[in-house]
Amino acid sequence: MLEKYSVRTDLALEEKERFESDHVEIPGVILEEEYDEEKEIRITRVKVETENGAKAMGKPVGVYLTMEAPNMAIPDEDYHREVSEKLAGYIQELIRGKNLENEDLSVLVVGLGNRQVTPDALGPYVADQLCVTRHIVKEYGKYAMGMEHVRLISAIVPGVMGQTGMETLEIVKGVVEETQPDLVIAVDALAARNSKRLNRTIQIADTGIHPGSGVGNHRNGLTKESVGVPVIGIGVPTVVDAATIVSDTMENLIEALESSEMLKGVGDVLKTYTGAEKYELVKELISPHLNGMFMTPKDEDDMVKHISYTISEALNLLFTNKNDGERIW
Repeated sequence: MLEKYSVRTDLALEEKERFESDHVEIPGVILEEEYDEEKEIRITRVKVETENGAKAMGKPVGVYLTMEAPNMAIPDEDYHREVSEKLAGYIQELIRGKNLENEDLSVLVVGLGNRQVTPDALGPYVADQLCVTRHIVKEYGKYAMGMEHVRLISAIVPGVMGQTGMETLEIVKGVVEETQPDLVIAVDALAARNSKRLNRTIQIADTGIHPGSGVGNHRNGLTKESVGVPVIGIGVPTVVDAATIVSDTMENLIEALESSEMLKGVGDVLKTYTGAEKYELVKELISPHLNGMFMTPKDEDDMVKHISYTISEALNLLFTNKNDGERIW
């Protein structure tokens, strides 16, 4: 049963946790954690350093930064500002790792997803709120922005294949060839294994991004190899699959059975199953049509708007200093 087990998640952190729950060490994969008690923000770095580690994780070699902020789902502007500032710093960290730190950096931001489907509208919403500067700098020069240093920021929302009839990669690659950016930042909605991480977690990866992978709709990935320039992926989990919800419910059921004298034996049997076995059992037992169903919180529309603003504010702080704060670079 374990061989068939495949947790549906886009988060490298959750892939690493899956192995840890089974007490399996992955050579070539390093996990580092830090926690800001004041802001209640946990930062996890998963570094996949070898091809063997990449194969085991199902993730390309690279660095995956995960910010977990439970209060991010709350509409608190001050708190979201603090998250934006931290996020800007971590994006900067990955950019520096690619030796791209310079005053004339040209960045193309790609808002992936379908703005007409609320859980998938994160990328388009972020692009809508960006302070784009490329057209102004190209036409009037950098001093037209009133700042000594302005990076060329452009944005595109390529839509989805059902709307355009084209692969996202085809559109982005054409734009990259024409505009020649130094870096692509792709923003997309993701899928999570743990429902507690929905709309409360941001993953930043220096390996690019694969549109639609979270819901099993695999499209060609946006990576340095496919696009031609380095790609940083930013994603927020907005959906979780139905089997995960039922699996989490099973955990609660087992705890309830253990507290019952009459049914304690049943709970003890189920408790011997590994997390992988429980998940696979659930997938076999639930109705076939539920296996392809994804769930999202009822207030997802508000959450996506808040988080998209947080991400766009981080990018504006980092590249254009639009928000009158101290320049990060």
